[in-house]
Amino acid sequence: MSAPAPQGHPQRWLILGVICLAQLTVLLDNTVLNVAIPSLTRELGAATSDIQWMINAYSLVQSGLLLTAGSAADRYGRKKLLIAGLALFGIGSLVAGLADSTGQLIAARAGMGVGGALLLTTTLAVVMQIFAPEEHAKAIGIWAAVNALGFAIGPLIGGFMLNHFWWGAIFLINLPVAALGLVAVVALVPESKNPRGDRPDLLGALLSTIGMATLVFAIISGPAHGWTSARVLASAAVAVAVLALFAYWESRIPYPMLDLHFFRDRRFTGAVAGAVLITFGMGGALFLLTQHLQFVLGYGPLEAGLRTAPLALSVVVLNFSGLSAKWTAKLGTPVSIALGMVLMSGGLVSIATLAEHGYGGTLLGLLLIGAGCAVANPAMAHAIMSAIPPDKAGVGAGINGTLAEFGNGLGVAVLGAVLNARFAALIPVAASSLPAALASADGERERGRITDAFSSGLETSQLVGAVAVLLGGFLAAALLRRAERADSQVVAA
Repeated sequence: MSAPAPQGHPQRWLILGVICLAQLTVLLDNTVLNVAIPSLTRELGAATSDIQWMINAYSLVQSGLLLTAGSAADRYGRKKLLIAGLALFGIGSLVAGLADSTGQLIAARAGMGVGGALLLTTTLAVVMQIFAPEEHAKAIGIWAAVNALGFAIGPLIGGFMLNHFWWGAIFLINLPVAALGLVAVVALVPESKNPRGDRPDLLGALLSTIGMATLVFAIISGPAHGWTSARVLASAAVAVAVLALFAYWESRIPYPMLDLHFFRDRRFTGAVAGAVLITFGMGGALFLLTQHLQFVLGYGPLEAGLRTAPLALSVVVLNFSGLSAKWTAKLGTPVSIALGMVLMSGGLVSIATLAEHGYGGTLLGLLLIGAGCAVANPAMAHAIMSAIPPDKAGVGAGINGTLAEFGNGLGVAVLGAVLNARFAALIPVAASSLPAALASADGERERGRITDAFSSGLETSQLVGAVAVLLGGFLAAALLRRAERADSQVVAA
């Protein structure tokens, strides 16, 4: 099967449930690990650098392989790669759960990153194949809502598991889910691939993997080592050079992994610009919000997770109910994206300006952000996937995932740098982090001054994130509107 029937696959909604289960496994793993950091530090004797590599090994491998995984799925079969992704993720989870050293755990996390890249690209590609075009918006909305669900319940599951079991259980819990997903995928998901069977672009795959992994490494290293450090500058230079070579190579060969002609489509460029800026603002802002809840308001990790859950739950409700898909169909993609990102921007402003007055302002902000995400994210994913031929659905999913990884990492790095700069300007003699500054504070008055300075830095960073989201919404909407007008003129002619 190379394309869906006009009415879609007869078992498409059941298959979507299977795909979302596989997707949820990957998403839970990232959020659960954050809760387990204190346990890993204590029981494995992990240093700060070890913890960073446990998290970053997964992110680097996954982000580097997304384009390659999508291209391979198009060529060799999306069902085959989905099965391979579940198997690799399950094996990596088993090794991680039984690891007795930090080195073993880091290696297992890298293996899980390979499986995660395969899963994230093939799930969205399969959705595009089994649903008819008129159902794409609703199906992608449900697929996107699973991302939010993983964000909401990850810390809760992690907290529960760590309260009752040892730290390895947070990885072993993936095994029954991966096994169930494997059986369901084999039994239900139809095979689909590019019927032309383009030659594999091995050099393009190598260059994209090295370039993206190095770029993400530079972004991750910036806050800890300094943006002007030799490590960051050298990594960034290598990334730019390799990605430039990748673009040159892709423009020269007859069977490119990433067809650069996609970028001539205003729908595609508009959605890409919006996707980067929305994840930039959201990734950075939510990273800062968790710090505000824990460092400033004094909540524990589990309590902080519960208090951020309304954001994800509002996304789940609006997308699973089909309300966001109905709004998108009624308003059109450009207006939906603009509206969604205006709501998200307003939510960030609410958190920045009202959070210090209690949880009410934060709750309002979270609900506004959730409503905006529910409308804007599926509309943008749909715009990206719709601008790419169906036989390149895997590559489209890889682009969507790569943009999310890139924007999120950049948002954490840049908005974190804004926070640190503001904090250092207000408390010049403070230590490099809030906990260290509080530990060295002389009296409650000094502690209060440090906390106020950190809150001021968070407010400034949230506002910068709000501006980025707002600009992203208007830019994406304008480009998509121009593309629609150009298409209508062609049809009229």
